[in-house]
Amino acid sequence: MSASLYASTAAQFVRGLQNLSALLEKGAAWAQENGKSEEEILNTRLAEDMYPLARQVQITSDMSKGAIARLAGIAAPAMEDTETTFAQLQERIAKTLHFIESVKPQQLEGDESRPIVVKGKNFELNFTAHSYVTTFAVPNFYFHVTTAYNILRHVGVKIGKSDFIGAI
Repeated sequence: MSASLYASTAAQFVRGLQNLSALLEKGAAWAQENGKSEEEILNTRLAEDMYPLARQVQITSDMSKGAIARLAGIAAPAMEDTETTFAQLQERIAKTLHFIESVKPQQLEGDESRPIVVKGKNFELNFTAHSYVTTFAVPNFYFHVTTAYNILRHVGVKIGKSDFIGAI
């Protein structure tokens, strides 16, 4: 038996966002202790063609709330992508968590073969609910959480695997 769509998405997203919030807390404290500006840390990227830390957090939020909204057949809350401080990113994570937690598990369940369409500026991706979760939404979520973690490690924040995984 496969995991429910709720367990495969919302439950993981909540935990991942809570852990990301804790990582950002450590990043903010480290920046202050080491005389680094928030702007410097939040604009750090691992490679020139990659998004900086702040954008990684925004995309993590977008991926999780978008996935839950698509699976539940409801609108995701709009967020402007204007965060420039750790506090603003924490507020965004809190809003994302509030939205995800407001969706009941049964709203996500149903026909795993139902169509899910992701539209971008210049593309349209077509999935089943199951393939959307397993090949797009969850992998993208973890890619951006991991990249945010790696940027914080890269600048010197003392975090490790247990910070990424969270309490067990």
